[in-house]
Amino acid sequence: MSAETCVLSEASAIAPPETDNQESQNDLPVTVIERRPGWRFFNLAELWRYRELLGFLTWRDIKVRYKQTVLGAAWAILQPLATMAVFTMFLGRVAGISTGDVPYPLFVFAGLLTWTFFANSVTNAGQSIVGNQNLVTKVYFPRLIIPMSAIGTGLVDFLIAFGMLIVLMICYGSALSWSILLTPVIFLFLAIAALGVGTLLAALTVAYRDFRYVVPFGVQLWMFATPTIYLPVENIVGPRGQALLPLNPAYGLIYNFRQAMLGGALDWYALSVSVSVSLALLVVGCLYFRRVERSFADII
Repeated sequence: MSAETCVLSEASAIAPPETDNQESQNDLPVTVIERRPGWRFFNLAELWRYRELLGFLTWRDIKVRYKQTVLGAAWAILQPLATMAVFTMFLGRVAGISTGDVPYPLFVFAGLLTWTFFANSVTNAGQSIVGNQNLVTKVYFPRLIIPMSAIGTGLVDFLIAFGMLIVLMICYGSALSWSILLTPVIFLFLAIAALGVGTLLAALTVAYRDFRYVVPFGVQLWMFATPTIYLPVENIVGPRGQALLPLNPAYGLIYNFRQAMLGGALDWYALSVSVSVSLALLVVGCLYFRRVERSFADII
């Protein structure tokens, strides 16, 4: 046997034969991530696959918010409760704002509860992409999950403070009515409106950092255009103004949420208009967000 033959024999003995494992690895599906042009709505199937990440980001934001705090989640109750006390003292007693048969503290707390959720959700969602730039630039996942987690964090605070509203209703002897069954539906559309505005602001904040300063100031002004601490007065704005006010989605949703909770008459016109605007904001916000999200990692 020649030396060349020996070398070939040894090489054949050393080289491992192809196994079934290698063949199965070649059969694994390959995921290709590529840019898709045009306007696209969110992908529900993709969002569902990343639902665990949504829960993780929501829980992370909750822990960061209340980390090293003495009162912890009690701040979710103290914020609207303290604001209620201030408005009750200066507007309920000094200005003498009429709220019908509903006690003014209960009236204000029911409005501030929903407004606090809406305002915090819009503000936090608007700054969520910039605040998570390390995730955006390093790993792929549906970017829409980031502003959605901000809405989820506000939902947890709302549920905690909602228990305080029930306690106040018991203390003031507020009777329950059938309309309370509508409150989950009304709140759902309020969350939809917050998500629509929040995603739009999140995309704009990436490109124009001025929105980081404009949004908090704008939300403060937005509160006075929403009946959180007062009843809508038609003789001030007139019939035409009364018809246009529900174009503010927080107007009709917060007003009717409070009416449903406290047994008042619902304003179906304001509710229907605000629901329509909420759905339109969700569509516009998500379409624009999905349009520009592919450039987030480059300009953030």
